[in-house]
Amino acid sequence: MRFGMSGCFLPADMNDLTPEICRRVRELGFSGIFTRFRANNPLTTPLDQARRVRDLLASEGVRLFQVTGYWQNLITPDDEQRREAVRTLQAALRLAGALGARGIDTGPGSLSPDGPWCPHPGNWVFDARQQLVKSLRECAPVAEEEGVFLSVEGHQLVTLESAEVTRDVLEEVASPWVRSDFDSANWITLPTIYNTGPALNHMFDILGDWIVSAHAKDIWIENRLTLHLQDGCPGKGLMDFDTLFRRMEGLNPDYPVIVEGAETEDLPRVSELFHRIAALAGIRVLAADEEATTVPK
Repeated sequence: MRFGMSGCFLPADMNDLTPEICRRVRELGFSGIFTRFRANNPLTTPLDQARRVRDLLASEGVRLFQVTGYWQNLITPDDEQRREAVRTLQAALRLAGALGARGIDTGPGSLSPDGPWCPHPGNWVFDARQQLVKSLRECAPVAEEEGVFLSVEGHQLVTLESAEVTRDVLEEVASPWVRSDFDSANWITLPTIYNTGPALNHMFDILGDWIVSAHAKDIWIENRLTLHLQDGCPGKGLMDFDTLFRRMEGLNPDYPVIVEGAETEDLPRVSELFHRIAALAGIRVLAADEEATTVPK
């Protein structure tokens, strides 16, 4: 298993990445990163800048597990807007290829004007799924050309509302390069919040080999008069990380599990927690320069 981190002290601009930042990642017990580089427009960023980052990471022994797909709207019924979203995602894949990234992470987008992860009744209709399938199919050849996983992330509030819907969409796209970036918290519900282990097992049983990476995030229920499930820093909630790690290791020891929801000050404790859970489960945590005994699927 490989452990990665996201957010925190990682820069928004790839030009601000330094050897010191890479060493800090390693010192915290992580072998790779997921960084969004929000400041770098995939349509205008020179690929030479990306290659500098690729070379820097390689020289410092840090893997680039994921970069962002910029969360464009892949489900809009306006086909002109959808084609522009596809163009952005294709550019993100090319930028990820120049960066040497293993994959990108993107959601399907939302019809809500408030943001790509906000609810809207149109997110869950059949037509939204079909638009998503069309968009992903148009991006799949670029993912294959660049050797970069187009990893889609689901959530109850968007079109990929469950493991079942995600499986159905991925089967329809039918590309080995369009896969699932599994988030531990995003499909936990009121019936499963106090029993997350069986919930995770069910999701892994449904998605199986479509999963190629995971975001490790915690979740808990808050004392409010309306239902509120809050996600956040690992170790603060009810997530069964032992089950998450065992299922990811069972898919492939080379696959990354990436911390999400943590602040910089949380990282030492989260790293210690994750390494301890892995050790108790008999899971070997790989360094960046170590090869897994199983090749990626």
